[in-house]
Amino acid sequence: MTTVTVRMPMDVVESMKEIAPIRGLSGYQTLLKLYLSEGLRRDEALLENPIATFIEALREQGIPEAAIEKASKVTLKRSASAQKA
Repeated sequence: MTTVTVRMPMDVVESMKEIAPIRGLSGYQTLLKLYLSEGLRRDEALLENPIATFIEALREQGIPEAAIEKASKVTLKRSASAQKA
């Protein structure tokens, strides 16, 4: 592990101090580490999977979830068929 110093607005720190015990955490620093880890893991997953990145972009553009789901299934089916050939 390493020590990192981060300057943050006081209102953010105060909010984290209120939220941490609600989430069952010992303090705001633990909550901050949790937030950083969750965001990092999400972004790493997007970088590892370009299809996931594309799907996330579709969601951000307001494409209906049903349309995304249908297109994903078609894409996976075609990909599986191409790999067999």
